[in-house]
This record gives sequence, structure tokens and C-alpha cells, in this order.
Amino acid sequence: MQDKQQIEKRIEKLKKEINYHRYAYHVLDKLEISDAVLDSLKNELQKLEQQYPEFITFDSPTQRVGGLPLEKFQKVQHSAPMISLFDAFSQQDMIDWQKRLEKILITKDILQTKQKTGVDYYCELKMDGLAVALIYEQGKFVLGATRGDGEVGENVTQNLKTIEAIPLILRSPEKSELIKIGLTDESIEKLYQVLEYGKFEARGEAIMPNNVFVDLNKKYKKQGRSELANPRNAAAGSIRQLDSKLTAERKLDCHIYSLATDLGLMYHEQEHELAKLLGFKVLKQNKYCKNLEETIKFHDYWEKHRDEVLFDCDGVVIVVNNLSLWEELGVVGKGPRYIMAYKFAAEQATTILEDVVWQVGRTGVLTPTAHLKPVQVYGVVISRATLHNMDEIKRLGLKINDTVVIERAGDVIPKIVKVLTGLRQENEKEINEPKKCPNCGGVVIKKPGEVAYRCINKDCYAINLRNLTHWASKNAIDIDGLGPKIIEQLMKQKLVKDISDFYQLTIGDLKPLERFAEKSAKNLIKAIAVKKQVELSRFLFGLGICHVGEETALLLTKQLGIRNQELRIRELIDYFKNLTLEDLEKLPDVGPIVAKSIYDWFHDKHNIELLLKLEKNGLTVKTQITDHSSSVVRKLSGKIFVLTGALSNLTRDEAKVKIRELGGDISSSVSKNTSYVVAGVDPGSKFNNAKKLGVKIINEKEFLELIS
Repeated sequence: MQDKQQIEKRIEKLKKEINYHRYAYHVLDKLEISDAVLDSLKNELQKLEQQYPEFITFDSPTQRVGGLPLEKFQKVQHSAPMISLFDAFSQQDMIDWQKRLEKILITKDILQTKQKTGVDYYCELKMDGLAVALIYEQGKFVLGATRGDGEVGENVTQNLKTIEAIPLILRSPEKSELIKIGLTDESIEKLYQVLEYGKFEARGEAIMPNNVFVDLNKKYKKQGRSELANPRNAAAGSIRQLDSKLTAERKLDCHIYSLATDLGLMYHEQEHELAKLLGFKVLKQNKYCKNLEETIKFHDYWEKHRDEVLFDCDGVVIVVNNLSLWEELGVVGKGPRYIMAYKFAAEQATTILEDVVWQVGRTGVLTPTAHLKPVQVYGVVISRATLHNMDEIKRLGLKINDTVVIERAGDVIPKIVKVLTGLRQENEKEINEPKKCPNCGGVVIKKPGEVAYRCINKDCYAINLRNLTHWASKNAIDIDGLGPKIIEQLMKQKLVKDISDFYQLTIGDLKPLERFAEKSAKNLIKAIAVKKQVELSRFLFGLGICHVGEETALLLTKQLGIRNQELRIRELIDYFKNLTLEDLEKLPDVGPIVAKSIYDWFHDKHNIELLLKLEKNGLTVKTQITDHSSSVVRKLSGKIFVLTGALSNLTRDEAKVKIRELGGDISSSVSKNTSYVVAGVDPGSKFNNAKKLGVKIINEKEFLELIS
């Protein structure tokens, strides 16, 4: 509990800080902190003044906030996924993105190495509302759906009909209008066919204009109702009203950003021009940019002028304009490579750093976590933030009890971005480098060239717990029923110290443990015994070698040329010990760092002892567990599979195992080299990309026939 003198001092410091930034912004036109940070400081000041009214002065600023809406509707399967976008937060992120695009296009001989003007863009303001799909049949609006999870949305047709910006019947443009925006005769013919006989889909953002939001909140306040939190939530809540009359009263707007019907257009810009001709509303601020420099200028201008638009805008969407390049660039992970959302400054707030706690990871790396006085940022209460490493702490000049600016980068991961040193009250404490492991008290080192501090105690409880859990995990050895809580019990009872000890457990060992009857003990012992014969890639991944993930382990298995059906672990030790660093570095996708990590692991006495204990306890390694006829193996050899959607007869991991057992390969993204896309229930963006690229798509039944 602070005394009144400290409170008064804090209030004076806050007022001084706020007044300085107000002057810098309004008089000097110098923006040093965001409006959100300034609001956060004012909010703290207001709360202190409410508690201690005797310290209120005539020049003290004030601030207030609002509430939340809800939903419920029939589900709708999207014809093609409504994909999410990758985010960029700086100019460097954008430069790196373009370099990745150019590298792909140069590799495919689409761009020349020295060509400087190969990629142009179309830039759009990123509306902060509710994404919707609008479907027309024979030119008539028949279905409107929310984005939902990207695969399945909600049928909100009646509510979307109340938005005047959404045409109920599409306009049929004159041919001369279509020629003017660059459509070919083939595209024009396709469009007329779709408008007369087919299905047409446009996608856009339903938004609540800021003036409507303000008027609604004034009305609600007079009526004594809860105020809406923000225009985005208000738009979502309005679209999800069960009574469309209530939606109509909300006066929503809608702007189209893409056409989901293939008309053979050449440029994304044409999609916007065509949308206008069809009767849709598109943002007038959107602009063609001939290079990356122009897109950055567009972003920077609207970041400063976003208050001039009539809706909430949280960034700029930058799209590769040439639609033919979309197929070449493809989709990876959650979104397309050819679109980037360049976000404006993320939502920020101020709070107090109360402590820094070091946590130990599986490889012994110590990571500092900031413990914060709870603060609300973008609708979420934040009490923890990442600090990454000691270098980051030093860069920020961070001390315990500092007032810090907290940001949710991309509105997701909280982090500290700034220290407000002007608010220090001489009770701050230095954050010291870790001298010992916070878990075991063991020695901590920092290797040359690394920023991380590591615990090197082979007996560290935290490291061992994470390593044991990793070994038993689904993507490693996959021991059914052996989860973190059971492993922790086994460690506390000193039944398990390293992974080899799992294979010495007996039913008698397990029965005294909490919630372990004889049946569950038998089941776990059986599950462990079943996994005494381990696939090589899973074995290597399960060992927890630094920098060796699941795909690297699989690559090692393939590239090292180990062809035995079954290996004794001793043979595996000899094999890896005979490999030089140069041998490992020559492998595709294995650079010097990964190679050194693998080399060091297999030349560590402690690790070799562990491997020999595993062999002594009955473990063997197989490069191919299931025996299949050579004709089937040849059939899938060299075939590349991409999986999308949920399978009903087996899990995705089981499907991957089957493909690999039969000689096939797995890829995480669709390209022209993909042999098959296996589409389950609710396929993702990979399905749509496969259709665009002409890649063969098979359903689950066809896939099961292929691997049987």
C-alpha cells in the first residue's frame, strides 16, 4: 500500500507526462507515443483522483469507455475458404515479404534477377468489421454468410438484405463499360453467362460507420442501456440480430474487396472496377501502386489520416495486382503469399512492471516473462508479456516498477515496447542476468554468439519434465495415456528420470499413483510396450535434439540413406558418429547450425549412455514399420500429398504415416509439383488453391483406396 505522499507524487508525474505529450502533439506536431498510450495514462490518473479527490487540480484530464453484443445462426459451408491474411508491422517486414515473393518468382523464371519493377500492387484500406460472403444466382441475391472460422459461416441473408449498399439484383454492365476496364471478350462472355444462368460470389466487409456508432451510443445512454464497445463489435452484433428489423435500424454499410467467381480477369484492380459496375460499393481510397515504395507511402499516409475515413481502419491490405502470379506464389499455412495486411500501430496501454520471472524450456533455455499489473488492451486483460531474452531487457532499459507501454502485436501477443522513464519514482530495481537456474539452482551459461542463457544441469527437473513429455507426445513416440500430469507423478515418485525409465515401469509401480487402478496401470504398461518398436523419424524427433523438428527428423531419415528394415540403436549410434560435420551440412535444408547441433548430440557421452539404456530396455528402430508390396511402394514413391479438411476414418497424423510408409511425401502447401490434394470435410484454402492450379483433388474414399 502506497502512502499519500507517493500517490501525490505519482499524480504530479502523470500530469506532467500527459501535458508534455499533449503539447508535443498539438503544438509541435510531434507524435512520440500513441493516442492509446496517452489515454491509458489519463485513465490511471482519473482512477487515482477518484480515490484521492484531495489531489485533483483544475488542469487534470479525464476519459471514459463502453460494453459488448452477441450471436446465434444456422451454419453455411463456404464454396471456397475465406482465408485469413499474414500481418506485417513494419517497413522491414514489407521489404522482407517482397524479397520472398521475388525469390519465388525468380526461381520459377517469371522474374529476371536484375529486374526491378516486376511486381505491382493494389492497396486497400483494411476495414475493421465483419467479413461476409454474398452469393447471387442469375444475378439475384440468394445467400449471405459471415466468415465464421473460414470454412463454415452463419446464414445472415435477411440481415444483409437490410444494408442498402448490398444490391439485391446485380446490374448488367454494357460491353463498352467492361472493355473500358480492360476485360477481354472471353471474360465478358463468362460474366454475362454467370449473370444470366450461373452463380456469382462477392466478398466484403460489413461495417458500422463511426457516426452511426456515436449516435447509437448516445441513444442507448439516454435509454439507460449498455453502450456498444466499438464499431467492429457493433457491426458483428447487428449482423447477428435474430430480428432483421433491429439490424435495419443499425444503418450498416458494406464494401466489397474481392470477387470469388473466376471470370478470367487479369488484375485484382479489375475486380474492384467490375464490382462497381455490378452495383457494389467499393472503397474510393483504394489505389494502384506500381512498387513497394508507393505501397509504404500509401500505408503511412492513411496511418496518419485514418480519422478522415468514416469507419474503423486498422491497416492497409496490399495485394499482388497480377492475378496470374497468385497461382505461382501459392498459399502457405494460414494464408496466401500474395496478400499482406500491413497493420497500423497496434493497440497500446500503460501499466507497471511488477516482476520478471525466468522460465526453463526443454533445451534448457531461460526465457524472461514480464509480470504486469493487469491492464486491458484491445478488450483483453493482460498480466503477462514476453521479453524474449536479456538483450531485449537491456535494449528497453527496463527496471522492476517501471511504467511501461504494453502492446498486443497484431492484437495477439502482448509485449513491452517502451519504458516511460519520466514516471520513475526512485523505487525501481535493476533486472539482473540469471546466475542460476530458477528451477534446479544449477549453473547457467551463455554460449558465444547466442543471446540465450541456458541451464546445463542434466538433472534439472524442469528440463527433464519437458523432455519426457516431448518423448511421449503425439508427434514423437505417441504413447497413449502418458501425459504431463502422469509423467510429473512418476518423476515425483522417482520412478522415472529419463526416457529409458519408461520402459522399466511395472504395473506395481503405477498402482500406488493417484487415480491408477489395476486396469489403467495395465493399459499404460501395454501402451509403452507397443511403442518399443519406433519409426526412425519419430525416434530422432523424440530425442529432443536442439533445432531438429518433425520435418527435419523426417528429412534426415530419407537423406541419410538408412535402408534397413530394423536397426539396433547401437548401429544408429555408429552411423551418426561416423558422419562428419561436412556430411551433415551437405544435406538439403540442413544448415551449419542444425548440423552442429546433431553432430554435438551424437558425440555427447551422456546422450550415448541414454541411447544404450534405451536399447538395453528393448527399444528398436525401424525405417519402415509396415511391410507393403513393392508395387504399392513404387506406386506412391515420388508422389507429393497435401492434406486439407477433417478425415473421418483416420486422423491427419495417421494419414501422414500411411503416405510416408508407402514412399510418398507430405507438403504443407499446394504447388504445381503436388500430386494429390486429399480433401476431407470442410477443406481449407489448399482446396481452392488446388483447383486454381489444376492439381488433382481426391476425397477420403479415393485416398483410402490408394493406400490400401
